[in-house]
Parts: sequence; structure tokens; C-alpha cells
Amino acid sequence: MLIYKIFRADEWAVLQANGETRGAPVDVADGFVHFSTAAQVAETAAKHFAKAAGLTLLAVESEALGDALKWEESRGGALFPHLYRELRLADVLWAKPLPLIDGAHRFPDDLT
Repeated sequence: MLIYKIFRADEWAVLQANGETRGAPVDVADGFVHFSTAAQVAETAAKHFAKAAGLTLLAVESEALGDALKWEESRGGALFPHLYRELRLADVLWAKPLPLIDGAHRFPDDLT
């Protein structure tokens, strides 16, 4: 199952430059890297990245993360994937721009 991470330009640049990251400031503060499922990611974008431009959407295969990935209750009681280690560039299957069009983020058609 693919899970998704939204990064601002500077956060994506850190992962590309260093090959790994502890994530965005909220991830560092919480002690894990926040991910969303395909069903959750649009709401995540609207709630935490409203009107933010220059975002990148990363896709990661959840099974490849092993025991470091935990599914934990969060927003509305839903289970969200949380990574309890650094996110590695090698974990990323693909990265695509997440454009802001007319005030809303436009997600790729092929989210699964």
C-alpha cells in the first residue's frame, strides 16, 4: 500500500541533499514522520498546507518500512501511518509536484 508525505520545498531539498530526514518541524516535535493514506492526504493538505504553494508529494511503499511504521489513531479516530525512524530518500518511490490551482491542491490522478 502506498502512503504519502507532503513536503515544503525546503524540507524536500533537505531529504534530497542528505539522503534522509527526520521530517518537517511537526514531525521532529512529535518524534515520528507523519504520513497519510490516499484517502486521507487531500484532507491533510487542506488542514495543514492550506494555500501553500511549492509543495511536493512523496509516495512510499508502507510494507517496505517494516516495524518502524506504526498505524496510530489520529484525526477523527482514523488510523494514520507514522514512521519511527528517519525517512530515507531510498524509501521514496516517486515525488511529484503538488500544484496549487485556484486555491486548492491538485493531486495526481493515480493515487492508490
